[in-house]
Amino acid sequence: MAEPADDELSSRTGSPDGEGLVSEDRSLLHQRLAVRELVDTEASYLHVLQLCASDIRGRLQQLPQEDLDVLFSNIDDVIKVNSRLLRDLQDAASRGEEQVRLVGDVFLEFQEELEQVYKVYCASYEQALLLVENYQKDPELQRGIQRTIEAVLPQAGPSGLSFLLVNPLQRVTKYPLLLQKILENTLPDASAYPVLQRAASALQDVVTHINEYKRRKEVASRYTKVEQLSLRERLARINTHTLSKKTTRLSQLLKQEAGLVPKLEDKEFDDLEEKFHCVSLCVTELKSNVAAHLDALEVLLRFRPHESHLDIPGGPVAQYGDLARDLQLQAFPQFKQRLEGLVWQPLCSLAKALAGPQNLIRKRLDKLLDFERAEEKLSEVGSVTYEEEAARHTYQALNSLLVAELPQFNQLAVQWLRQILCTLVTLQGDLAKHVLQRAESSLAQLPHHHLSEPAFRDLVADTLDQAGHQLRSFQENFEKVLPPPTTRPLLPGAERQVQALLSRYGSGKLYQVTSNISGSGTLDLTLPRGHVVALLQNKDTKGNSSRWLVDTGGHRGYVPAGKLELYRVAPSEEDLRGQAKPHENSRQLTPEPTLAPVPSVPAVTQVVAVCPFAARSSHEVSLQAGQQVTVLEAQDKKGNPEWSLVEVNGQRGYVPSSFLARVPGPAPWGWSLPS
Repeated sequence: MAEPADDELSSRTGSPDGEGLVSEDRSLLHQRLAVRELVDTEASYLHVLQLCASDIRGRLQQLPQEDLDVLFSNIDDVIKVNSRLLRDLQDAASRGEEQVRLVGDVFLEFQEELEQVYKVYCASYEQALLLVENYQKDPELQRGIQRTIEAVLPQAGPSGLSFLLVNPLQRVTKYPLLLQKILENTLPDASAYPVLQRAASALQDVVTHINEYKRRKEVASRYTKVEQLSLRERLARINTHTLSKKTTRLSQLLKQEAGLVPKLEDKEFDDLEEKFHCVSLCVTELKSNVAAHLDALEVLLRFRPHESHLDIPGGPVAQYGDLARDLQLQAFPQFKQRLEGLVWQPLCSLAKALAGPQNLIRKRLDKLLDFERAEEKLSEVGSVTYEEEAARHTYQALNSLLVAELPQFNQLAVQWLRQILCTLVTLQGDLAKHVLQRAESSLAQLPHHHLSEPAFRDLVADTLDQAGHQLRSFQENFEKVLPPPTTRPLLPGAERQVQALLSRYGSGKLYQVTSNISGSGTLDLTLPRGHVVALLQNKDTKGNSSRWLVDTGGHRGYVPAGKLELYRVAPSEEDLRGQAKPHENSRQLTPEPTLAPVPSVPAVTQVVAVCPFAARSSHEVSLQAGQQVTVLEAQDKKGNPEWSLVEVNGQRGYVPSSFLARVPGPAPWGWSLPS
């Protein structure tokens, strides 16, 4: 039995007008069939996506969650967009003669959303394929995945996971073809024709943009990886090609700095880069502060005051012990655990997320120099090599990707950082609230709880003043019975060096090393304890006041300021009596501050070994701790003051100068406390 439409078509074929009507009707029929194909295939495609997201992904329990995130990427976002797209297409297909124009309007409306979701999925497709290849190396795992897919989606066939993953890529590239098929069966003078034409062109642009985005991501993925290479591995990568590239870049950079060639300015990227570095600096500082806070908490938790036993039964001491026990065993450990989980770990993840873009920005600078060199050559010669053309495209891809994604990344990083800071503030507030609640009952039983806060402050201040007065009185009384101040011994044979420094710089510049200094830098000095130096500058070239520039009488360099002690030159006993000859003048160095005068003791000194030393060659001599020695020369034959020539028990040899010390000898009488 013939269809009515076919009978109507056959009845019109007898005249030219009838043939035109038949051709028009056939186009209309093919047009409707194309629309129906679009809607039906969209419904089937969406059904497969929903099965992947709900059933298959949930049943692949043998795969880790990280792999599932890569395999299915943003499939949930794709399903949301395509569900609304299918609903609107079905509504447009039910509108009769207006369906074609409405279909074009639907795709124009969804153009941006389709591009956004599909470019993310397509960009992660290559990484998903690598996982599939790894699964195929494990036959048992591959069979388990295949059984899971066939149980849910039998039409997947032996391709299995690969068939599911490629579906979105095939679908987005098919949209322009389906729209073109509808367009081919639409008369050029129809009102829907320009709408369909724009829709087909828009979807073709979507596919082009997705391919370009995918290419940029592949280029960027080669540079976002942060490799931790040793010096040996870095040197192994150096060859003539890399040296040539780095030399060319350095030459281009020097030309720009000298103003010989113009520098490419990109205000938009410069602003984005500045904001990124600002966020990165904030994350680094916050991470450092939180790490210090966690270390301080660790030290606090090791301090257990509640375990100290005081001979004060009951009362406030017992109450304080209970409070301290509760804080040390519950409040502070819980706070530390929450701080690590809610602040420290997210902060470390944020810092790790910043590493990729940071490396990409550095690589962009290298590629920018290559790009500018290629552009310069192109303008001069008119052509570039294949490698230079590839460098141009690489820079354009990196720059376009950064300009497109850095704004969103900066915004997300700032939100992430703001959330971490809010969490930190909340945790601190919760800790303070918990401590106050726990201490409220104990505070009511402590002394002076009835006082107001200002009165309690005054009470504490008065108590501290009284304690300070008692401490000062004790110090004054104790200083009255102090023994004579012991001077820090000079190195044996160092008088001549001290005299030289004194005559050159004066007494106000002399300092003595309080403990052994081991220099680690190029300009740092290595000095033994007791060595006298002259201060040249009380800071280094960077303005750091903890490193001082000094003169040892033979070398100049930097030493830690904390290991120097100021000395004041005092005249010797002979100088005071005015009996010393000019060539016999000697000066004795005494440390500040000068304490209260005490009865003088005859100055008798000797050189002794402060620790044992075992000779390692015939040029050295062994020492025992406390053994008295005679210093012949305070340096070796090369003038090195770190070794001294000594005589002990009739033997001569070299020993380390730091092993010797000049100490007061036995006095004819001992010292006694003044009355």
